[in-house]
Amino acid sequence: MLFFRAILIASAVTIFSPPTFAEQLTIERLEASPGLNGPAIRGLKLSPDGSRITFLKGKQDNFRQQDLWEFDPETGESRLLVDSVALVATEELTEVEKQRRERQRIFASGIVEYYWNEAGNALLFPLGGDLYYLPLGGEVRQLTATDAFETDPRFSPRGNYVSFIRDQNLFVIEIAAGKEKKLTRDGGGLISNGMAEFVAQEEIDRNTGYWWAPDESRIAFTRINESPVVEAKRYEYGADGVKVVEQRYPFAGTDNVLIQLGVVGIGDGKIRWFDLGDNPDIYLARVNWLNDSKTVAYQRQSRDQKSLDLIFADAKNGKQKTILTETSETWINLHDDLKFLKDGKRFIWASERDGFNHLYLYDLEGKLIRQLTKGDWVVGRLRMADEKNGLVYFEGFADTPLQRQLYSVSMEGGDPRRVTPDAGSHSTTVAADARYFIDNYSSTTTPPRVVLRSMDGKVMSYLEENPLDGSHPYARYLDSHLTPEFGSIEAEDGTPLYYYMIKPAGFDPAKKYPAIVSVYGGPGAQTVRNGWSVNFNQILAQQGYVVFQLDNRGSANRGVAFEAPLYHAMGEVEVRDQRTGVEFLKSRSFVDADRIGVSGWSYGGYMTLNLMFKAGDLFAAGVAGAPVTDWRLYDTHYTERFLGHPDAPGDVYTKTSVFDDIDGLQDPLIIIHGMADDNVVFSNTVNLAAILQQKRLPFEMMTYPGKRHRITGEGERIHLNKTILNFFDRHLK
Repeated sequence: MLFFRAILIASAVTIFSPPTFAEQLTIERLEASPGLNGPAIRGLKLSPDGSRITFLKGKQDNFRQQDLWEFDPETGESRLLVDSVALVATEELTEVEKQRRERQRIFASGIVEYYWNEAGNALLFPLGGDLYYLPLGGEVRQLTATDAFETDPRFSPRGNYVSFIRDQNLFVIEIAAGKEKKLTRDGGGLISNGMAEFVAQEEIDRNTGYWWAPDESRIAFTRINESPVVEAKRYEYGADGVKVVEQRYPFAGTDNVLIQLGVVGIGDGKIRWFDLGDNPDIYLARVNWLNDSKTVAYQRQSRDQKSLDLIFADAKNGKQKTILTETSETWINLHDDLKFLKDGKRFIWASERDGFNHLYLYDLEGKLIRQLTKGDWVVGRLRMADEKNGLVYFEGFADTPLQRQLYSVSMEGGDPRRVTPDAGSHSTTVAADARYFIDNYSSTTTPPRVVLRSMDGKVMSYLEENPLDGSHPYARYLDSHLTPEFGSIEAEDGTPLYYYMIKPAGFDPAKKYPAIVSVYGGPGAQTVRNGWSVNFNQILAQQGYVVFQLDNRGSANRGVAFEAPLYHAMGEVEVRDQRTGVEFLKSRSFVDADRIGVSGWSYGGYMTLNLMFKAGDLFAAGVAGAPVTDWRLYDTHYTERFLGHPDAPGDVYTKTSVFDDIDGLQDPLIIIHGMADDNVVFSNTVNLAAILQQKRLPFEMMTYPGKRHRITGEGERIHLNKTILNFFDRHLK
């Protein structure tokens, strides 16, 4: 999945004087510790018994280095459980682990993941390539000490074992005895057991390849054979030289991995393989166990992604039954909203069949009992099923697409009830007994806040109140903070398109200001929402720019009809909608229509190129970061979902590349790319540069040695942002 990151920038140079009492942000401070958003809490989890809340928190002097903490709901106090640096002073990641974290968008260090056992009395976490076990009230115990890198650890459901992947094989450790057992033996080279393949991690949002049965008698797991996948040589240009990486990369239209799904017994080690169907060219989207520990539920998606089967398979005899099938004329959006109820008779399922993602209640034979939620709005994520009280809790957008809220609905159906009382964007965790929930939220006026609430929404205590008082890292800049304004305009077909705008510091409606359009524009993302953000947009506005961002058709959380126009037409409807947005921007009396720039990263980089080539009359300068230029260079699952197979009639891939319109470039353009990017490979920029040079079209370029799709490193990020700002200042001021 393409990153959506708007590259916007800052400088100490000003044109319009800000209020004299307000200290202004700098790029240097933006990248330094402590983080300006306040204490960052990640990885929030409730212990199974609900007595404790654990989380990951960055250090005061290095917010990217995370430690493990716990919060006691009874006392309202937090305490440090594990200091990551004290345990492992320096951490060297393998290349495989670097790639895995890149796929999972993990950019922190230290403790980046952890797990509770079912009893709620012990924790498990990886660090420095080894596994650690922490019994509550006891000392940390190191479970593994090898030269290999153990990944994807997990407690067994009853807490007797720890499972993990080592050298592409699946292992378990019996905790009491400390005895290790190897469950698969042929992993290595092109064979991987219990691991998610590239497209599963990057596009399918499946980051594991194994699943415990509830009674911990068996593990369902995948066996991946990469031999059919094209072996591509990727050149990583670093400061210390060039490294040739031979990577199995499934370019659009080429072969995917061969995948098997099996079940291995913990006691006897015997493996039974399931028959995944006559056509091996499929995607294994999701795997779950039913509560009986006898039945595996797996989701099989067709290569064209227009159909999805939910299949129940008997773990002992392999017999299977297709429970339901979803179909689409365009594509199926995958989800994690499959919940088997404790009564052993029903399950909850999400579907977009009525045009919006909603929840449905089924029996185990696949018979629909009822639709639980309805309306022209989207369910974002199922959070908890309270069977005792007959309620289902979910996050969604029933009030407005700009706010993600927690709601409840009766299992008998009906209108949803909003649970979260505050405006903004909420991410929640509901206790298993529905006594309370954790609310991690923010708004344009409230920095990230973590609250323990009762189910009526009342505050019980704060895990992190994060008040904007004198001790807050952002306090000294608060007087110069500029709050976004939201609005909507109509697309050509009358569809409302939401935008936000930040007006410059010291705004004078009689003046004319340069403007920056920050763009992403691609599927699966929503950039216009009510949430706190201290980023380059804020600094830009303080430096005298109008900042404008629009979610065009194709963006997420607006329903099928809003997303579907991208089908076989990337770079078309998005450009038209963004053009509509710019025309609106130009109509504002305070915007200088001759000084509008555009900036985007990844799909936003692709959009920047399209806008500069197809709508160059609207822009005076453009910044294209890590852009896709030819969709044949991107992977199968993402690309074919929207464009189909490259060999299909219609020449879709040629039409959706940026090259056909390249002669439309009229104004200054800078292209930026990490030289070790394994997501949007550097070849995209190399090919574009060659054609621009052949056509004698001027452009600028900045490359970052050794950097992947996201430019990391404090020094490099400061350089990146100053480079872009300097470019805009030269051409817009």
